[in-house]
Amino acid sequence: MSPDTSRWRSSSTYDYVDGLIAPDIGWEWLRRNEDYQRSYTDFSRAVSPTAVLIERAARPWGLRFPH
Repeated sequence: MSPDTSRWRSSSTYDYVDGLIAPDIGWEWLRRNEDYQRSYTDFSRAVSPTAVLIERAARPWGLRFPH
């Protein structure tokens, strides 16, 4: 999953960031992290995620998954 970098210098591309709250900003930067992308891919490929896999996927990124 490669990000579209064609417009990274355009300030209008990031105008929406001004209206974000802390969790939204965290998500914007987390989703661009290559290590996170690999973790997400591993987690999403699991047929039946176990508690151990969920913990391993969530802990490094400070995420919580509702039950």
